[in-house]
Amino acid sequence: MKKSIKFLLAAPLAAAIAAVSIQATAQSDQSYATYITEEQWQMVNELPGVDRQIVSRDIGKLNLSVGIIHRNAVARASGVDNENPERPCGVTSSNRHSGARGIMHIYQTETYYIASGSGTLVTGGEILNGNASAPDSNVTNVLNGPSCSGLIVGDWVSKHVKEGDIIIIPAGTPHGWLEVPVHVDYLSVRPDPDRVLADDYVNPALGSDFEIKTQ
Repeated sequence: MKKSIKFLLAAPLAAAIAAVSIQATAQSDQSYATYITEEQWQMVNELPGVDRQIVSRDIGKLNLSVGIIHRNAVARASGVDNENPERPCGVTSSNRHSGARGIMHIYQTETYYIASGSGTLVTGGEILNGNASAPDSNVTNVLNGPSCSGLIVGDWVSKHVKEGDIIIIPAGTPHGWLEVPVHVDYLSVRPDPDRVLADDYVNPALGSDFEIKTQ
């Protein structure tokens, strides 16, 4: 029997992500807040591409990033991609395919907040005939650290998610979209305890006037 993904239902989260306020306690020179306005993350979301990092900053014990992802309509996957991957990862056989292509981040947990749209999200299981992210890729260096992408198989679960929902995806958990009828946009809060991403990254679209450090 499929199990539902557990949701953390917290009404103030939408506003909290729209104006992210982080206070670090590890070191005094890191006890400042970073604010991201709704207009700023929406502007980044209008950029070309699918997944865009907004900011990443050192908060003492770990780095913390926030990204924005836009996906157009997605249909069920047919067949198996990456039968001869350049950088093999994941498993090589399985008798339970999800029909969803996805990715697994080795070190990074993600918390999704669905800002608009809806779809069916698959989590868990394993990646079949996966391809590891290249060491010099945007995924590895800016977005999520070392990752493995491919068809999700094995002991996976699926859940319909919609605007306002929140999903926590632990590091090492494959995740991907089985179906997206029209589109889905979601903010992703990304703790980086192993510091695999650069400190204090700012999306270039925010411009030189963006202040990552605000007392």
